[in-house]
Amino acid sequence: MRIDIITIFPELLESPFNASIVKRAKESKHVKIVFHNPRDFTSNKFKQIDDYQYGGGPGMVLMIEPIAKCINSLKSKRNYNEVIFLTPDGKTFNQKMANKLSNYKNLILLCGHYKGVDQRIRDNFITQEISIGDFVLSGGELAAAVLCDSIVRLIPGVLGDESSALNDSFQDNILAPPIYTRPSDYEGLKVPEILLSGNTPKIESWREDKSIEITKKLRPDLFKD
Repeated sequence: MRIDIITIFPELLESPFNASIVKRAKESKHVKIVFHNPRDFTSNKFKQIDDYQYGGGPGMVLMIEPIAKCINSLKSKRNYNEVIFLTPDGKTFNQKMANKLSNYKNLILLCGHYKGVDQRIRDNFITQEISIGDFVLSGGELAAAVLCDSIVRLIPGVLGDESSALNDSFQDNILAPPIYTRPSDYEGLKVPEILLSGNTPKIESWREDKSIEITKKLRPDLFKD
């Protein structure tokens, strides 16, 4: 998979992508992540990429020219499955969307900043708009990091045990069951006996029951789907 990220602050993403699973995925060539700064695509001699909004109002807006040129430059080199804009008013991201995106070959992620981007970009260049929650960030970079982490770990071969991702919360529209590790008894706090029994069918049944119990308690809305 290749992920091209359009951002005016690539330094915000360097640390998240140079540690843990995403770093290993890059090193093993399961994913290639490339940053592109719109300032490199503007014809403005001062490298200006934002301006005041028409009609008045507070906040600066990212201009259409540098972003359009950047996207067109990328699309001239390869075909992209999606051109995604990270925005608070996009469709709320979930595990189902992560699973779908993880099967794609090429993605473009556009990170907004300031007040946002010229609407003409959204109307003519973007194929999907995604939000990571009902709140506003300073820019789309952190949202892009969240999205990338969630989909990269699903790419076959990235995790040491591929079945691990299949047992995560939300994969079957339910939350994951409780998990425990050594010691089995810590100052009287004991691990459930069933998990120490070695009886795999009973353990799996216990886990399923616990997942349903926890989901009903914490996220009953998931059963509506």
